[in-house]
Amino acid sequence: MRQVILDTETTGIDPKDGHRLVEIGAVEMINRRFTGRTYHQYINPERHIDAEVVAVHGIDDAKVANEPVFAEVADDFWAFIEGAELVIHNAPFDVGFIDHELGMLNKRRQAPALGPVRDHCRILDTLVMAREMHPGQRNNLDALCKRYDIDNGHRVLHGALLDAEILADVYLAMTGGQTALTLDADSGGDKKQQNQASEGLSVQRLSLAPGQLRVVRPSAEERAAHQAKCEAHQLRWFQESLDGTTADA
Repeated sequence: MRQVILDTETTGIDPKDGHRLVEIGAVEMINRRFTGRTYHQYINPERHIDAEVVAVHGIDDAKVANEPVFAEVADDFWAFIEGAELVIHNAPFDVGFIDHELGMLNKRRQAPALGPVRDHCRILDTLVMAREMHPGQRNNLDALCKRYDIDNGHRVLHGALLDAEILADVYLAMTGGQTALTLDADSGGDKKQQNQASEGLSVQRLSLAPGQLRVVRPSAEERAAHQAKCEAHQLRWFQESLDGTTADA
């Protein structure tokens, strides 16, 4: 299954008030493995960015003044997400802004229309999932990182690609973790290793060249001790079953 973990930054809270996208970040996973493909783009919103949101994501008018407008990047962005399951925290916010941008774009050009997102992508909202799993608790991204022991210490300001990468770790932890990470030889990305993640276990990203990961094997004494323990456990289970004391599996 192809999934795209996605986040956006904007000029304000509501596209109905004329607010626009200023940044999109997305990370691709296939069958719960990172492929190394990402999408990241700053966007000139063609309007002023509210000071309140600049304080959150650090993107001011000057930073995006020379970036492309959405119309110039829309086709590449759409090609990256189309047909995927989008994993988004508070999906109505991000999808609402994307559909708003696509709607304005479709009115101005003759090319085939893009969107709406829900007609072409499945949507998985991790905020809804978190509220179902942890009712009555804080379920923003920072709270989930703390709950699942995921390191987000480098997250001083919000950033779309950084938040997408952190959300990917959170999503894997919430849904049972991941044991391995491989990239295709032609992916062009850095190779990473993702430890299995579940509540109470730390998720760490390792940047290792092939052959650098040390494999620790048990000694002969450790193997013998393990075998003896297994045999003792089997003998105890057999004796308890004879006595009728073994609990249901």
